[in-house]
Amino acid sequence: MNHTVEEIKLRNGARGLLIDVPGASVMSFHFQFRAGNRYVKNKDIYETAHIMEHMAFGANSEYKTEFAYEADFTKNGAYHNAYTSDISMVYVADCADFEWERILDLKRLAITTPLFNNKELEAEKGNVRSELTGYLNNHNRVLWPKIQQLLGEDVYSYWQRLQTINNVKLADIKEHHHTTHTTENMRFVIAGQMSGRKTKIIKNLESWDLERGERFSLPRDELSSGNPTIIRRKEASNVTFGLSVMVPRELSDEESDAMDALNHILTGTMHSRIYGAARSRGLAYGIFSDTSSNVHNSSWDFGGQVNHDTAGRLFDIMVREVRAVCDGKITEEELDAAKSYALGRHQMGAQSTGQIANYYTGRYFEDGVVRDYNSAPRDINRITRELMQTTAESFIAHNTWVLAGVSSEDREEIVSLADKFDTLFVGE
Repeated sequence: MNHTVEEIKLRNGARGLLIDVPGASVMSFHFQFRAGNRYVKNKDIYETAHIMEHMAFGANSEYKTEFAYEADFTKNGAYHNAYTSDISMVYVADCADFEWERILDLKRLAITTPLFNNKELEAEKGNVRSELTGYLNNHNRVLWPKIQQLLGEDVYSYWQRLQTINNVKLADIKEHHHTTHTTENMRFVIAGQMSGRKTKIIKNLESWDLERGERFSLPRDELSSGNPTIIRRKEASNVTFGLSVMVPRELSDEESDAMDALNHILTGTMHSRIYGAARSRGLAYGIFSDTSSNVHNSSWDFGGQVNHDTAGRLFDIMVREVRAVCDGKITEEELDAAKSYALGRHQMGAQSTGQIANYYTGRYFEDGVVRDYNSAPRDINRITRELMQTTAESFIAHNTWVLAGVSSEDREEIVSLADKFDTLFVGE
């Protein structure tokens, strides 16, 4: 879908993107605050942000209960939700075009005039407890916070988070909202038909009754390699593993594009170098690799599940193929195939208003960068084998990494797999 993007800075300090999608029948709203777990006052009340997010659509200045608010919000089919991460608290909504003004004002009520009360607090404590307890049965959920901790990130595991729920008081919820939900700390992305509506949207957003506040800086951790670690689960019938390799800098856009293409070559398809080879040999049903980057650090991650008797052979393939990449052994045919795939996925990624909004939210909420959708095909076509190699080499050269797994076996298994990967850093 064709669209144009305009960045708006409001008089109250909030900033955001208005994305005009001519003819769109849906309006999509995203509001972000740096109000996630890392911004809670102290770790004894670590779950404050998460619980507050659960209370986000409760009683407010015009609705006595969350049920009354929900009934009115969704009566014409509109959707809304909220989520919390280490960094962000994000409120989202999609609605039919004809009711966009009503829905925007309902979002204003929920975000700016919540009437937090003890009844809702106790209910949502129970819901959060149930949610986190459920995550303890999901091996991937358990695994990745542990990897973050092993690398030095100041986060809690789900079990540790559960222990803090009872400590959260209503005053903590109110203080967290007051501190973090300010106009300077707010970013937004709104996508849909904008013709004749821009002034109304701006007027609405500038009327939000929030203090000015400040845009919080992103937390920075000093990262280092961690020891190979096993999380023992007696019910685990195989090994769920995660391997994260870090570099203490933000990747350039060109490097990120190159790593996306490289990950496709390594694990993206049934004929990829690692995943495809593993499938063809019957070694593992699924394995992934991806790269993420923020203003302080970037990570190159691998993960999947593998049976105990085939784990060693899978890691032999992983080590062989990462070494081949660092040795420059990437073919033009592989690069062309990765580019073709990326171009197709890019074109398929703008079929709806929501997809268009999601394209911009990640970078804009992270570091204020407005991605240029129309330049993406050009950027993809500029990816080179040399940039893939040098970017991968930079991860290996920094030698900051950790391997962890969830398994019923002893630690020796994960140590032996880590020893295989370690040869990339120290030489065989």
